Amino acid sequence: MKMKKGNSKLYDIFIYLFMIYILIVTLYPFLNVVAISFNESADTVKGTLFVIPRKFTLQNYVTIFSSANNNLLHAFFISVARTVIGTVSGIMASCMLAYTLSRQDYVFRKPIAIIFVITMYVSGGMIPAYMLIRNLGLLGSFWVYVIPGLISVFNVIVIRSFMEGLPISLQESARIDGANDLVIFYKIVMPLCLPVIATISLFIAVGQWNSWFDTYLYAGGNASLSTLQFELMKILDNTNAASGQSASMRDPNGRAITNMVSPISIRMAVTIVATVPILLVYPFVQKYFVTGLTLGAVKS
Repeated sequence: MKMKKGNSKLYDIFIYLFMIYILIVTLYPFLNVVAISFNESADTVKGTLFVIPRKFTLQNYVTIFSSANNNLLHAFFISVARTVIGTVSGIMASCMLAYTLSRQDYVFRKPIAIIFVITMYVSGGMIPAYMLIRNLGLLGSFWVYVIPGLISVFNVIVIRSFMEGLPISLQESARIDGANDLVIFYKIVMPLCLPVIATISLFIAVGQWNSWFDTYLYAGGNASLSTLQFELMKILDNTNAASGQSASMRDPNGRAITNMVSPISIRMAVTIVATVPILLVYPFVQKYFVTGLTLGAVKS
């Protein structure tokens, strides 16, 4: 008995140490980014900075939110708007299409599914996509952030696969009671699909929030449509360009004058500014992974 207790304690200690190691490995990259973003740039270039700033400063964030970048707040609201509207509309469009393709009585569901899968491997490219968006009159419009991304084949396939696993008896019972397809979709199928909807919502929201290249291509000349990621990218580019110029500057005593901020410090601060808002969404979405698993449960 004593040997068993001793082995059990050793096993518990090993498990605790292993989980602590996993926790450190998981959190260290993020904590290191936070530490660099709050550390003085001149000290950061020395290296060996771990999870605590050696010389705390807010200069990196002051540079980002300075008056020279007064479009940042407006760009933040544009990013929030495109993320919310793009996620809601994308989920609705993907779910309706997935529900149609999951219907066993829809004769064209297999040919359409094959055509959709082909588009995942073959695309027209950037130039045809730009010409299409231009011909649709979406250039310089807010809807260029929403309409092109309404349907994602990958998201549709994931949602359709989840819907095909739902008990068909629920839909048959609803039809016997006189429910039409819209009632079945909104009252039965959608509540049961909350787990996959929560997952796909995160995919779409993160993609919308992090996107900046579409702003560069389709709305770069319209400052009122600039997004937060695009503005942060411009700040980072300006910092990279300015760092090379300042390296050759010297004071009256002949000492080199360097920027108060360095590209790596700005890069880490930009990472935190871009990550924290979308990171705050996860706790509110996570509960639907558990809640959706038990909604509308049926006993066979």
